[in-house]
Amino acid sequence: MGGDGGGLNDPQEHLLLLYLMYNGRYLNMKRPLAYITAPWKGDIADNAEQAAQYCRAVYEAGYAPICPTLFLPLFLRDPVPQEHKDGIDIGRDLLRRSRVLVVCGHIVTEEMKNDIAIAQRLGITATTLEGILTVKGQGRRRG
Repeated sequence: MGGDGGGLNDPQEHLLLLYLMYNGRYLNMKRPLAYITAPWKGDIADNAEQAAQYCRAVYEAGYAPICPTLFLPLFLRDPVPQEHKDGIDIGRDLLRRSRVLVVCGHIVTEEMKNDIAIAQRLGITATTLEGILTVKGQGRRRG
């Protein structure tokens, strides 16, 4: 994956990784799964670019990032009501399998509040990206 050594170069590689995780091949992963939530809106390409940046930061902090925003638009049509619902269900299932919920961005949307509430109900740790990076830096903020 990531032919040039730079990580996941395309959303299809992210989809393959999630497929393998979903089918149990990564049950003994050394990196805990981290579900990425952020205020996604507008352009799909902009969302994917921002999501990839968040995922890279979380990966560098020692986690295996999961971000449905990177792969669901590849095969689901959000304007189709059933596919929109299926996307929400897939995201919720991936959140349930995660060890931590990472809240990214400077605002919290209703969708993000729902992710936080589900994480709390399931006993999944919720933190911010800054919190993850601060812990990784042992209390030193990254600049």
